[in-house]
Amino acid sequence: MPEVKNRIEKSIELETPIARVWEVLTDHHQFGDWFGAKVSEPFKAGKASHGHITYPGYEHLKWEADIEKIEPQNYFSFSWHPYAVDLKMDYSKEIPTLVEFKLKETPKGTLLIISETGFDKIPSERRAEAFRMNEEGWEEQLVNIEKYIRDKS
Repeated sequence: MPEVKNRIEKSIELETPIARVWEVLTDHHQFGDWFGAKVSEPFKAGKASHGHITYPGYEHLKWEADIEKIEPQNYFSFSWHPYAVDLKMDYSKEIPTLVEFKLKETPKGTLLIISETGFDKIPSERRAEAFRMNEEGWEEQLVNIEKYIRDKS
């Protein structure tokens, strides 16, 4: 049986202070701008976050996540159902994955580490595709964050 991949981890060093990176990650408007979503309300730990995806080709999808933790200028996390793209499927019975954003100060600015775990709990029939699509997606999101910060600073 092939090994189940359970963790995606991506990182980027941004030549920007932690305060700015934190704002881009946790202000729901700015998050939506780089992520490709219109998020309805500010992020609050312990609360659900709703909206819709604006990323080309995925506009028919809802943005739904549960905000887990917010530790200012250090850590932000949410859980969600990864690659939940089939509108006929009910993903609510699945255990969601956990997305974490960690910030560390560096001499040049900020190290941003994004990880997503919990793929081993996703039903086997969609696990590999969800992992593959999110691994590619987070790689693209690093580019989006860097570009957003560069263009908006």
